[in-house]
Amino acid sequence: MGSTEIANGSEKLADKVEDLKIEESTKNVPKSEQAGDEDDDDEGDDEVAAEGGEEGAAKKKKKKKKNNKKKKKTAGGSGAVPTSQTEPPTVGLSNLFKDNVYPEGEIVEYKDDNHYRTTSEEKRYLERASFDAFNDLRKAAEAHRQVRQYAQKTIKPGMTMIEIADLIENATRALTEGNGDSKKAGPGFPTGLSLNHVAAHYTPNKGDTTVLKYEDVMKVDIGVHVNGRILDSAFTLTFDDKYDNLLAAVRDATNTGVREAGIDVRLGDIGAAIQEVMESYEVELDGKTFQVKPIRNLNGHNINPFEIHGGKSVPIVKSHDQTKMEEGETFAIETFGSTGKGYVHDEGEVSHYAKRTNIGHVPLRLNSAKNLLAVIDKHFGTLPFCRRYLDHAGEEKYLLALNNLVKSGIVQDYPPLVDIPGSYTAQYEHTILLRPTVKEVVSRGDDY
Repeated sequence: MGSTEIANGSEKLADKVEDLKIEESTKNVPKSEQAGDEDDDDEGDDEVAAEGGEEGAAKKKKKKKKNNKKKKKTAGGSGAVPTSQTEPPTVGLSNLFKDNVYPEGEIVEYKDDNHYRTTSEEKRYLERASFDAFNDLRKAAEAHRQVRQYAQKTIKPGMTMIEIADLIENATRALTEGNGDSKKAGPGFPTGLSLNHVAAHYTPNKGDTTVLKYEDVMKVDIGVHVNGRILDSAFTLTFDDKYDNLLAAVRDATNTGVREAGIDVRLGDIGAAIQEVMESYEVELDGKTFQVKPIRNLNGHNINPFEIHGGKSVPIVKSHDQTKMEEGETFAIETFGSTGKGYVHDEGEVSHYAKRTNIGHVPLRLNSAKNLLAVIDKHFGTLPFCRRYLDHAGEEKYLLALNNLVKSGIVQDYPPLVDIPGSYTAQYEHTILLRPTVKEVVSRGDDY
C-alpha cells in the first residue's frame, strides 16, 4: 500500500473511532440526564419560587437535593458500581474505566534517525490497527500498578510467603476479570518473592512456612496478563534503610536500560550502559563496603503473546550481542544487583514451570502425565504456572506426572536462582512497548 492510500485509510479509521467514542459515551446515559434536563429542573425551580417567601425557598432547596441524589445514582450507569478501588483491590477495572480504554504508560519520543516516527502518518495508522493489543497490555499494567501499590503498603514482617502471594494474585485475578479463566486474564506467571541471596524464580509451594523478616530483602516480581499480553514488572521491598544504596543502584540501572532501549538499538550496547551505572554504586552493610555487581547471567527479555521469554535476551553487562530491537516488540527491561559474586546457579525446591512453545507430539506412557498435560493446556497453555496454581485447579498427587512431563521435554522447570549465601540481591523491572511512533514504558507508575 502506498503512502497516500495509508493516509486516506487512517482518516477513515480515525473518523470511525471518533464515532464509536461518541456512541459509547451516550449509550449508558439515561434519557433523564440527556439534553433538556437542566431546563426541566429550572422550570420546577421557577414554580417553587413563585410560591415566594421562606416556604418556597425551602422547597426549592429540598428539590435540588433530590435532583442531586438522582444524578449521583444514575451517573455512569446503575450507580451500584463503585467508582474507586477498594482495599484490598477487588473492583474489576472495567468498572473503573467505563469506556474500556486504559491509560498509557510513560511516553518517550524516539530520537536521531527514528525521530521521524513521532509525526509519521503511516506509523500512526499502524498504531491504530494495533489498538486492541496495546489496550490489553495497558489494562494489565493498570492492574499491576494498583496491586503493587497496595502490596507495598500492606506487606509487613511476620507475614508468610503464601499470605503475600495470595494477597497479590487474588487482587490480580479480581482486577483483570478473567472470571475463572486463567488463560483469558490473571497472573502472567507465579509471583516471585525471592529473599536475600535468592535472586529469582522462588514462589512458595503448598506447605511452605517461610516468614518475612525485618532484615530480609525481597524481590517482588509480578506478572499480569490480559488475553495473553503479559506485563512483567518487579520491585524490591526492604524494611531496613541500610539496603537503600543497593536498591538505588538497581533502580538506576533499570531506568538506564529503559532509557537506552529503542528501535534499532543493539542489545549489547544496552548491557554496557546498565553495567556502568550499577557498578558506580557501593553499599555498606554491617561495617563492610560492597560494590554493587550486576548478576551477569541474568537478563531482560522480549515478550510474545502467551510467551514470557520470546527468544531475545537483554544483557545487563557489556556484551558483543549485535541483535537489534525492532518495531512492535515488547521487552522486559530488568536488572539484578548483588553484594555477592554477581553470578547465580540453580538451587532449591522447584516451584516455577511452563509448557514449552512449539512442542510437537511427544508420546507419554503415564496416563497421569497425559491427564495433567490436559489440565495444563486448559488452564495455562504456555503461560508459566506453579504448584499452587495446580492446587487451585483441584489437582492432587501430581508431582510424579509433573516430573514426567519435565523429563519428556514438554514442560520446562525453573529452579530458584541463587548467589552465595550471606549476600543480598535486588531487582527492578519495567515492560516497554516499542510502538511505531513512540516508546511506551507501559508499567511506569508514581512508585518506580
